[in-house]
Amino acid sequence: MTDYGHDLLFGVFATPVAQQARQVVDLAVTADRAGLDLVSFQDHPYQPSFLDTSTLLAFTAARTERIHVNANVASLPLRPPAVLARAAASLDILSGGRFALGIGAGAFWDGIAAMGGRRLSAAQGVTALGEGIEIIRDIWDTDATGAVNYDGRYYSVKGARRGPRPAHDIPIWVGAYKPKMLALTGAVGDGWLPTIEYLPRGADSLPELHARIDAAAHDAGRDPAAVRRLMNFMNVQFSSAPRGLLNGPPDAWVDQIAELALRHGVSAFIIGGDDPSMTQRFGAEIAPAVRAIVERERRPAAPDRAQGEG
Repeated sequence: MTDYGHDLLFGVFATPVAQQARQVVDLAVTADRAGLDLVSFQDHPYQPSFLDTSTLLAFTAARTERIHVNANVASLPLRPPAVLARAAASLDILSGGRFALGIGAGAFWDGIAAMGGRRLSAAQGVTALGEGIEIIRDIWDTDATGAVNYDGRYYSVKGARRGPRPAHDIPIWVGAYKPKMLALTGAVGDGWLPTIEYLPRGADSLPELHARIDAAAHDAGRDPAAVRRLMNFMNVQFSSAPRGLLNGPPDAWVDQIAELALRHGVSAFIIGGDDPSMTQRFGAEIAPAVRAIVERERRPAAPDRAQGEG
């Protein structure tokens, strides 16, 4: 049993289709009103049928009131780290502390290169991401003295001024699947943000993947519980009978999510589907029921009053 003890988060993964821009934003507003915690958008700047994610995040934050927004995940090869740091801090300030930074090493390298980005190998991408995260945190660190100077293999910053300071401590959630990326997540990430359909054995992969993150955290002198475990679920559906993970009646969803939280350490559940009615039910029915179960199971057992009496 693995429960890292984080508060539970529930959210939606909306597809940023440019020709359905109004529906995309309306879904975020629905999620906000339904009491969900997160609305996220994939970041593929080379995809002409998608809205630009940075612009969409800012517009969505302005249209919503309490829900947090994040890229799922930002493509670092097309988002220079120092610039990304300032954009993230700015959006966090403007939204009143409602931004989280999901970030990845990059994928679809042909598209990245076509947009002027640098083509990297998988190993190079991990190193570049580690450098980028360090620069981002340095830009945010307005308590430190002096300018930011960094001379890495893939990124360099020379005399950059620090700031602005975000409205809150922006978490950095890393999209990771392979061993080196999982190790980076454990060493420096605030969260792990994969998609369950991309895991080799679905939920059965979680113990092994958690162990890699935990080992890297230990090696870096960190508590593994410092790394929140988030999860995207893309193939979801309400149906009359259980047909798989998050494909069945609401009570099956509740039981499955509660088990993922209590036995598999997942504390954030982000669903795809772009369905307003599903989004509404997820916030109104599923999230409160799961929270109640997890709160009850986490509550310390009452002492046996019969012991020692008489």
